[in-house]
Amino acid sequence: MSTTAPGDRPAFEVGLYSFAERTPDPETGALVSPAQRLRDLIESIELADQVGLDVFGLGEHHRAEFVASAPTVILAAAAARTRRIRLSTAVTVLSSEDPVRVFQQFATLDLLSEGRAEIMAGRGSFIESFPLFGYDLHDYDALFAEKLDLLLKLNASERITWSGVHRPDLNDQPIYPRPYRERLPIWVAVGGTPESAARAGALGLPMALAIIGGMPERFAPFVQIYREAGRRAGHAAAALPLSINSHGFIADDPRVAADLYFPRMAVVMNRIGRERGWQPMTRAQLEGSATLRGSDFVGAPEQIIEKILFQYRIFKHQRFLIQMSVGTMPHDAMLRAIQLLGEKVAPVVRAEIAAMSR
Repeated sequence: MSTTAPGDRPAFEVGLYSFAERTPDPETGALVSPAQRLRDLIESIELADQVGLDVFGLGEHHRAEFVASAPTVILAAAAARTRRIRLSTAVTVLSSEDPVRVFQQFATLDLLSEGRAEIMAGRGSFIESFPLFGYDLHDYDALFAEKLDLLLKLNASERITWSGVHRPDLNDQPIYPRPYRERLPIWVAVGGTPESAARAGALGLPMALAIIGGMPERFAPFVQIYREAGRRAGHAAAALPLSINSHGFIADDPRVAADLYFPRMAVVMNRIGRERGWQPMTRAQLEGSATLRGSDFVGAPEQIIEKILFQYRIFKHQRFLIQMSVGTMPHDAMLRAIQLLGEKVAPVVRAEIAAMSR
């Protein structure tokens, strides 16, 4: 197995992410088995690698409608079937994880993939993992801050002495295995809070900003906070990569893309909405969100290219990831969408952004 050297990677990366959702077909009610959903997922990652996409992220969830409660196991299976694509979480719910085990798992993945593992750490958008692993939601912020501190120290040194509140102390403890590279890339996932953006910048960590609703311009202040906090902490701009992570779907025909995406996305978002008091999604909302200044990347390749470039002018980001399986999509349509993203969208976006940067 071989992998492209970090210096050979494009200045702008295009990829996708998934929660390995398993939701019923909105028309037939059919539900694929968990085993089939995982087989389809591995095939999707393999195709993403073949068509030249840069990153595949897999989210950690502990709910019935998702089958990725152990993302590193799935990513390890994908490592054996791919050669170049970076393998990330999106996200690892660090607040309810043991940072030592997180580091060991990803160091192992990095060895298996010869340097392609990444960690995207976040606090998570659901709360199931807290009671599942014995944590108190009142410690939500403190848990993440403390565990991120420990994870960064584990990444920096083979032997570690550390003390905290929510985990037993470590006294000159060696941590193995070490990753394929000197250090693992660790991204911080941010959903739109100024404090999270400031923390990522102050620590000099790459930030993944989720934009899954509203106009992108309203997220520009979070990026400014991130970069200003990094500058004040003495971090060079090159050390502060930014990813924009959004929902969407691509098809050869924009109407087909919307027809496939909306009912399946609505199954998931309306279920979450009932838990959180949101109004049901409407097709009219999607039509608005799929326009240039909306948050959903739904359409034909030309529309997706235009929208990525529009947002690049706002954020000057280095990575774009799209979640094309908010609800379970027909597998053949998903494979075609990945092909279009890799062969039609990514090359044009990279070339256009490279031209802007000259």
